[in-house]
Amino acid sequence: MTAPRRTKEQWAEAALDALARGGLAAVAVEPIARELGVTKGSFYWHFRSREQLIEVALARWEEQGTEGVIAAGSRHADARGRLRRLFEAALERPREGFLVVHLTAAAADPLVGPVLERVTKARVAHVAALYQACGLAPADATHRAVLAYAAYLGLYQALVAVPSWRNDDRGSWVQHAIRTLVPPEHGVRSGER
Repeated sequence: MTAPRRTKEQWAEAALDALARGGLAAVAVEPIARELGVTKGSFYWHFRSREQLIEVALARWEEQGTEGVIAAGSRHADARGRLRRLFEAALERPREGFLVVHLTAAAADPLVGPVLERVTKARVAHVAALYQACGLAPADATHRAVLAYAAYLGLYQALVAVPSWRNDDRGSWVQHAIRTLVPPEHGVRSGER
């Protein structure tokens, strides 16, 4: 009986899972092949090298983890609703959070750095545009968007440092973060325009 062949997309997803669990060093062909239940031959059917697998995985992450999340949030009519949904999606997807933490740690890698910079800039620009739509001046909107993204990264970095916090009531801290990051409906505070 021959082992099942996996698709290029399945290999890319498995590489992203490995990255989220253990960083760039965890993207290794043999352990991923074992996880997928295939031989290394399946890998070479799709990829020339580990680096190509990383490139494909990062491209998939850029498309789904940024463009896909932005599109999902655009279903809400008002900017506050879009911000709420965006923050909920970001905070309720631990794999994505841990993935970003590990990619940030590998930012100096020539495969990771350019993609990470594009994704970070796109995410911050999108959040800044939503803050502007909530009534913040452009500079304030950008500053708040950078702060929101830093809070997101910091939260997942803290969960890497203290794994027991992962078991806390996630729903309450997600709602607290949203109350903190989304401007009130009655308008922005004085000095933020």
